[in-house]
Amino acid sequence: ELCTGCGTCIALCPKEAIKLTIDEKKGIYIPELDEKKCDNCGICYKVCPGHEVNFKKLNFEIFGKEPEDVLIGNYLNCYIGYATDYEIRYNSASGGLVTQLLIFALEEGIIDGALVTRMKKDNPLEPEPFIARTKEEVIEASKSKYCPVPANVALKEILESKEGEKFAVVGLPCHIHGIRKSEQINKKLKEKIVLHIGIVCNHTPTFLATEFLLKKMKIKKEDITKLEYRGKGWPGGINITTKNNVEIFIPYFSSNYWGIVFNSFFFPMRCTLCNDKICELSDVSFADAWIPDLMKDNNVGISLIISRSEISEEVLKKANLKEKIKLKKVDENVVMQSQSLYAVKKRLKARIKILRIFGKKIPVYHQDLLNSSLADYLHAISFYLRVCFLSKRYFWSFIDLYRFLLEKASYYKSKLLKEK
Repeated sequence: ELCTGCGTCIALCPKEAIKLTIDEKKGIYIPELDEKKCDNCGICYKVCPGHEVNFKKLNFEIFGKEPEDVLIGNYLNCYIGYATDYEIRYNSASGGLVTQLLIFALEEGIIDGALVTRMKKDNPLEPEPFIARTKEEVIEASKSKYCPVPANVALKEILESKEGEKFAVVGLPCHIHGIRKSEQINKKLKEKIVLHIGIVCNHTPTFLATEFLLKKMKIKKEDITKLEYRGKGWPGGINITTKNNVEIFIPYFSSNYWGIVFNSFFFPMRCTLCNDKICELSDVSFADAWIPDLMKDNNVGISLIISRSEISEEVLKKANLKEKIKLKKVDENVVMQSQSLYAVKKRLKARIKILRIFGKKIPVYHQDLLNSSLADYLHAISFYLRVCFLSKRYFWSFIDLYRFLLEKASYYKSKLLKEK
């Protein structure tokens, strides 16, 4: 149960002996092996980020040193910024910088294509990783996808591309881990990928999260022709188009959407054991800038950027100089404030120890973990109880009760603080 569903093994298997299928019960991708085709070469295991990621070794290979900051990883500069093209910015998850930088890199000849993800046209509830080679295709892949995404299956197209072609890849931490491990054993892939763009990740909601939301909104899956998880300003929200051309918009902060469905439940078990929310092994990491001062009266997004390598610095500065993007340098405290990195790293040890009690296997990171407090252990216990039970279909009826109790607790806590 350590598979991240990243798709790396699918692309790297020389015998095409592995395929991904959706586990309908858990709402995640799982690999299936064709033993007749498999010749036990072991490549799938070597590139898999699910069971092991050697952060010490990879940091030395990529950046030449271990990170001085254990929370952010190796980095050169931190920025906040946004795309100057208003349409790109408005229709993106945050400031539109990933979309704009990919377009800029294509137009400048830095890359010939980019590994990105869109939702399938014939099945809008499933993601489709592909290689975008035009501005229109890059825009088509904009906005976050709050569902499992096997992005790395598209690495196969990069491996089969023409000699001399260069590519960017866009992925979550687990995708970047798989790519970096693949580059260790495949020189061709390492030569072709010149820019690794990481998306900061809290977790990937299972397909059950979307299913629950649609059920709550009384929308049938078969009636949907288009689904966008983010967009229409910041923080935006889900936009659903039906066969009758009816548009249904669910705001990001709606209690029917983000606060309950995607952020509180429906965690794949492997996501609960991730130690790399910030995408430390990318060339550059992007995130929403969850900073109170920037969120006030702002209906278009701002991106938070952590630049880690010379190639990312070069692309960012060139795009800024040509006024394709706007950048402002900030210090690392802004990153800490925006992403709650300390809490994530601190809770991991508690989660690992609790799962070990139940005989679960744990990924190996070759990295020292921060010590967890008693509060972290109590949080982990309540977290796993919520995730393991309320995410299951037959317990969904209790989610509204959980939300009601949560709102009441928040109300009385606020009232008590005012009285004090």
